[in-house]
Amino acid sequence: MFGKLFGRGAQRRAADPYALPAPRGHRNGVYPLYALGDTRVLALVGAAEAGDWEAVKGALIPFDLGRDHQVLGELAGVDGVQDWIGRAVEEDGEHRATALLISGARHIVWGWEARTRQSAKYVTQEQWRLFHERLHIAEEQLLEAAELRPDWVAPWCRLLTSGRGMSLGDAVHQARLDAALRREPLDLEAHVERVSQLQPRWSGEPGQALAFARAAFADAPDGHRLGCVIAVAHIEEWMESADDDDHLVTPRTQEELREAALRSILHPAYERRPGWQEDFNTFAMALGLSRESTVAPRVFQELGGAFTRWPWRYMPQPEAAYARFRGRV
Repeated sequence: MFGKLFGRGAQRRAADPYALPAPRGHRNGVYPLYALGDTRVLALVGAAEAGDWEAVKGALIPFDLGRDHQVLGELAGVDGVQDWIGRAVEEDGEHRATALLISGARHIVWGWEARTRQSAKYVTQEQWRLFHERLHIAEEQLLEAAELRPDWVAPWCRLLTSGRGMSLGDAVHQARLDAALRREPLDLEAHVERVSQLQPRWSGEPGQALAFARAAFADAPDGHRLGCVIAVAHIEEWMESADDDDHLVTPRTQEELREAALRSILHPAYERRPGWQEDFNTFAMALGLSRESTVAPRVFQELGGAFTRWPWRYMPQPEAAYARFRGRV
């Protein structure tokens, strides 16, 4: 049993030829993951930072941007993309849908940068104005991208985010979720968006998000990253619990997280795509919050110190929190 649990005797994974080497010299062996830990994504980010649309298109060839939310997220996070992507939208008819998708995703991130993640009562009128202005642009662009490429799930997933920010209501959110899941029934990011929307701080009832996550993962095949939705739902439960830091410290929660990890990210069928470390970080935080001690050590061991801001950004000093949880196991 323990050999199966901790991977002894399993076939050694082939080395990833595109993996970025872990940098040296970081405190406690912890380092922030950059460009999804992939040399191809690093080239893509570099092209976006340079504002070189032709190079961006070339670097996108290995990826399916209409389905790969993490690669799209890397582009959306590049400061300055909003300054040049509009030209690509207007001038490159052949790749207009791709440019619209990138621009729409960037405007959502840019909108939240203007609003900040402060509580609503601390957001100024000017910040709200910029937030809604940028989200409105994102909505228009993403809806057009979805029309141009009806097979893509990514526009609908990003529209879930913009719709939540603009408080468009549950009917709109449900329609967009249905559109996303018709294209990718097991899409993790769409399910995570629904988990967020079902929190009481948005429009849901206590326990509703966790019930949704459980139902979603129940039908997923072994080794599917959709198991992360269980970890996210528990993290969100912890967020809603206000000052109760021990909210997740129950045998039932520990068991559920342990079983979800073993059936998803720690299953032999799990596929390590660029950015797999974010899936492991999601479980690392949830397992750490629950003080689970059986599979948490393996999750942190597999990460080798790689830290991703999601979902640790929910905590003060995210990287220090990761290091603290890692030290416990």
